[in-house]
Amino acid sequence: MDKLVHMSTELHWTEDMLGPDFTQATLPLGPDPDGQGDVSATLVAYKRDTPDFSQRPALLWVHGMTDYFFDAHVAQHYQELGYAFYAVDLRKCGRSRREGHTWHYISDLTLYYQDLDAALAAIPNSRVVPMGHSTGGLICALWLDAEHPEQVPGLILNGPWLDMMSVPRPVVKALSPVIDRAGKRFPMLAFPGGNLTAFGDSMHASKYGEWDYDLTLKPLGGHRKYVGWLRAIFGGFAKLHRGVDVGVPYLTICSTRSILGKPYSEEINYVDCVVDVTQTMHWAPTLGKECTLRPIHGARHEAFASRLEIRPEVFRTVDDWLATHLPAEPTPSH
Repeated sequence: MDKLVHMSTELHWTEDMLGPDFTQATLPLGPDPDGQGDVSATLVAYKRDTPDFSQRPALLWVHGMTDYFFDAHVAQHYQELGYAFYAVDLRKCGRSRREGHTWHYISDLTLYYQDLDAALAAIPNSRVVPMGHSTGGLICALWLDAEHPEQVPGLILNGPWLDMMSVPRPVVKALSPVIDRAGKRFPMLAFPGGNLTAFGDSMHASKYGEWDYDLTLKPLGGHRKYVGWLRAIFGGFAKLHRGVDVGVPYLTICSTRSILGKPYSEEINYVDCVVDVTQTMHWAPTLGKECTLRPIHGARHEAFASRLEIRPEVFRTVDDWLATHLPAEPTPSH
């Protein structure tokens, strides 16, 4: 991180798809090690023209697989609490995907460290707490263990994906060398992804949800998965399970219950239907020395997008932790 030059003043900011209060800037990352041309990440900021924006403590949203930043209500909430709010769309994801890129494909999760380094280098704020959701939580934990950037005094994990759900540990250990060999030899071999539509059905306004996000960037059934990507995920899990230390205080929020591999029902709205929260609650306390684990009854996999009656507890839980670990001055009401 210390090798990167601060580039916040060099960025070209344009209006973002979320509207005039949001701006975005491209973070060039150079040639793709996976051979799909040049890649970049995209940094999104909310109300960047706020007079004290660069002096505020900052939050950085890091999305998961088949995802991009669309949670405008989260940005609005934390701006009003006195934070600068940013989000990053990682290479080949969301706003950052270009023609010729395979959606979300990566052969090694450590390649994402460059994306996060570039985001930090582009953020002028002196204190930045990442908010890693799902696969983004896994990536953030591995990145902080590897690099311990001084700009990051804490971490928030939101429904982090920390183990292979629905697969017993002995089976995962037996499969790992097979996936490793297959991922090296046939990286672009697609494989069935299982029933992942329940989450999308519960979330999107075209089905049973309230969120009108872009279904090209975040399709209901997820983007196609490849063996090379699965090898990267298995490698990330193995590294995490051998032992990591994020080096900072961290908060993990998740649901209290999972229902996996089932079609949509009303019950799906109040559980995690993507990852196994028993695994989350097992592994989260092992990621560092200062863990706060807060399961929230009725929360979704993406806790900030939980049903309306659940969201106040989600925000209250995170707000209380931030008040201790990254205090800010609330914006005066007008």
